[in-house]
Amino acid sequence: MKRSIMLFLGSLTIAYFTCAQTINSNKSIIAFEIGAVGFFNVNGTFTGMTGDFNFNESELESSNFNICVDAKSVDTENAERDIDLRSDIFFEVETYPTICYKSDSISKTNEGYVTTGSLTIRNVTKIVSIPFTFKNNTFKGELEINRLNYNIGEDYGTFRVGKSATVTITCVLN
Repeated sequence: MKRSIMLFLGSLTIAYFTCAQTINSNKSIIAFEIGAVGFFNVNGTFTGMTGDFNFNESELESSNFNICVDAKSVDTENAERDIDLRSDIFFEVETYPTICYKSDSISKTNEGYVTTGSLTIRNVTKIVSIPFTFKNNTFKGELEINRLNYNIGEDYGTFRVGKSATVTITCVLN
């Protein structure tokens, strides 16, 4: 009887840690930095993160991410620029309301972990790798994105708007 209870509790514990964790959309954010006009950087954020976050450090092969962010939430603290970013020239948020990432694999590294998967922006999907750490129920990752690979602001060239953006993802779980 005692062994059965222990097995049952062990099964519940494993099930708890391998099931989807809930994203705290209020605390989760995607920050970006991109060069502009050759001599300063523009910083901004996206919010409204939702999706499936299934991460178990002991069972990486069964862990996965399928997460989206609200493209309309782009905020650079400049209303006119934000209107431009939401337009057809940049993120075209009326047609493509979300930016999504779906993992294919997650592996351990010396510094933490890396997830490789599909990043979709403006209906263009590219395979990317995101090195990340996971501590205190918080995923923190960073990657470089070439905006031209996703047809973002192609008419602006690379002087007015930099070619690559540094993107920092902070996903906080409840």
